[in-house]
Amino acid sequence: MQIQSRASSARQLELLERAYDYVLRHGLASLSLRPLAQAIGSSPRVLLFLFGSKEGLVQALLVRARAAELEVLQQIPPTGSPEDFASVVRAVWQWLLDKQHRPMLALWLETYARSLVEPDGPCADFARKTVDDWQELLAARQPAPLRRSRAGTVERSLALAVLRGALLDLLATGDEQRTTAIVEAHLKARELAACGGIASRR
Repeated sequence: MQIQSRASSARQLELLERAYDYVLRHGLASLSLRPLAQAIGSSPRVLLFLFGSKEGLVQALLVRARAAELEVLQQIPPTGSPEDFASVVRAVWQWLLDKQHRPMLALWLETYARSLVEPDGPCADFARKTVDDWQELLAARQPAPLRRSRAGTVERSLALAVLRGALLDLLATGDEQRTTAIVEAHLKARELAACGGIASRR
């Protein structure tokens, strides 16, 4: 990929970090090179030289955003307990609740939506890759036999859908108590279903 071949420049990496901080505050939708360059101490000509085009810069920013997302996943180690799956869902939700992460989450949501409505644009595949990343995290917390089954796929897909829906609600309303109750209700229903399954096998 052309962006990665250019990424050896220390100046490029420095400007990329500054640009990432900028889009966290202002978003991608109305990104314009001139105000961006002025805000980060550069010029449109330098940005075009380093990233090839505005689209190249946007793609580099998306790579940076995904790297930040993967850092989140690495911060959630397995607990080693039978309830590891529920524990990681709660840990993810607590991270999503943290107000200092709201700019990153708003950027994630904007980019996720753009990847769906502009499938051939610079955000292409961002939504799918995001789903894959979170699915991988949740799958790693399931017992191996369940992980490889259709039921396991449904379980982690449902958990991801609940987290994503609660996050959208949280960003729209700021209601932490109600959205947390949504996540907890899902985990409680999962626990009750598991207990019912055990009882039916006795």
